[in-house]
Amino acid sequence: MLQIKDTIISLDVLEEYFVCDFPVCRGICCVEGDAGAPVEESEIASLEEILPAVWDDLSPKAKKLIEKQGIVYRDFDGEFVTSIVDGKDCVFTCYDKNGYCKCAIEKAFREGKTDFNKPVSCHLYPVRISKYNEFQAVNYHRWRFCQAAAVLGKKQGVKAYQFLKEPLIRKFGEEWYEMLTAAAENLKL
Repeated sequence: MLQIKDTIISLDVLEEYFVCDFPVCRGICCVEGDAGAPVEESEIASLEEILPAVWDDLSPKAKKLIEKQGIVYRDFDGEFVTSIVDGKDCVFTCYDKNGYCKCAIEKAFREGKTDFNKPVSCHLYPVRISKYNEFQAVNYHRWRFCQAAAVLGKKQGVKAYQFLKEPLIRKFGEEWYEMLTAAAENLKL
């Protein structure tokens, strides 16, 4: 474990190789799981604001669910998560002509329709954040669907924290990321 400011970071974040291999996984992280994507309470207003920009890319079932239930709900732990369709797809998923699952929010962001680039929990994956009273735990999540990402990361020599530079800075700031990079270099990981 490594401590930076109010975070405790699992060494796996520094040691494990990771580069998303989308042609292999086909965006399964937006479909599989036991709940929707974690959403910070501060992100809910942004999600509601960008809804018109993504609406046309959403499935008819997702639109009906959003109209009935909203874009988020509280999961079994009481945390906000994106609503899910038929117990699997995040309401913000959309599929391309090849059947690959994509994020309608990220698509709108890349097209310049919004300045919000999906919930930070999605942006950070495979890192998951757990909040406690005194600190936040920054953990690497292993998932069988991401085996190809570990292989590609190793092939390219890219560690998870390097692959996740942008979202880690988004979440914790530039100074925090510089401290993380210095720690990785000092530990020779």
